[in-house]
Amino acid sequence: MNATYVLKPGREKSLINRHPWVFSGAIARVDGEVTPGTTVEIRTDDGQFIARAAASPASQIRARVWSFDPAETIDATFFDRRIASAVARRRPITGDDQAGRMLHAESDGMPGVIVDRYGSVLVVQILSAGAERWRETIFDALVRATGCDVVFERSDAEVRTLEGLASRTGTVRGHAGDELTIAEHGLRYRIDVEAGQKTGFYLDQQDNRSLVASIADGCEALDCFTYTGGFALSMLKGGAKSVLAIDSSADALAAARQNAQLNGLEDGRGQWLEADVFKHLRLLRDQARKFDLIVLDPPKLAPTVQHVERAARAYKDINLLALKLLRPGGALATFSCSGGVGIELFQKIVAGAAVDARVDARIVWRLAPSPDHPVLLSFPEGDYLKGLLVRV
Repeated sequence: MNATYVLKPGREKSLINRHPWVFSGAIARVDGEVTPGTTVEIRTDDGQFIARAAASPASQIRARVWSFDPAETIDATFFDRRIASAVARRRPITGDDQAGRMLHAESDGMPGVIVDRYGSVLVVQILSAGAERWRETIFDALVRATGCDVVFERSDAEVRTLEGLASRTGTVRGHAGDELTIAEHGLRYRIDVEAGQKTGFYLDQQDNRSLVASIADGCEALDCFTYTGGFALSMLKGGAKSVLAIDSSADALAAARQNAQLNGLEDGRGQWLEADVFKHLRLLRDQARKFDLIVLDPPKLAPTVQHVERAARAYKDINLLALKLLRPGGALATFSCSGGVGIELFQKIVAGAAVDARVDARIVWRLAPSPDHPVLLSFPEGDYLKGLLVRV
């Protein structure tokens, strides 16, 4: 007999609307033995089939849906088919061997699986109990679908602890070389898949870096939370007169300098500063510094909805300071990657910052991840990165 989660009356609505999560409070009873990653059937209180899902007994998200099709079996063939389909959808976007996201978790029907490609190397994050149960099958399917011969696992995100999973990193297929370099919009970047943030690089900002570069010519620019220099280098390549790039990590700034050298951009226009961005923005304000173009791309300030209020204050703070540092006609590209901060709230925060800064600011572009990071319409939680380009 298949293990089954029987829902409380009326708690099937979100699943009928094809939202892929089942929370603990929606479950009336469990029939059969359930262990982490077990495939369970989700049924209504009167026995109607809704979905097959992966159980996660340690998490508040008690199950993540693999399939809503009652005829679909969750086996190796299922993962081959699902992964091959996701990879095929990317080919018109990324080509066969460029950098890009191959799997975007729930939005590709693969809950808890993130896969980024850097040339012939795949970097995989296994973030849920269900994905953990099938990890070897997933790795094999990825190699077949992409033709990549190296798979490196970066299952070290904090969210694994909510699933009752330990951290794991290391090469799982092939052999990763000592140095990995990718090309993006005419720039080259060295990627540290082992110790870099996320999977080693922020691929979701590819198109936004290109957009910012297109308006950088002749600008005195400021790049906050530069990490390995993605926006800063893009602005330098776009013809910026100068770029002040700030990050609190000495290691990240060292990598940014290496990327500048790799691209022949160590020409005196870029300054790499190790500092706390929140404090240094105040110092720049007190020094009456002015810029034509500013990028704010902070790390996730609200990892859960419980952190949203505090994060909103932090977003307001840095956007207020940035708007005060802009010259008339200047542009601010400002982002949030906090899933708990929706675009409406984020725009409200930036609008409030503009009022307090006493500037008239207009939205020129609404910014989003590159198209290899799709968002499933029935899963708005996947819409984590949002941004605004505003002019004052």
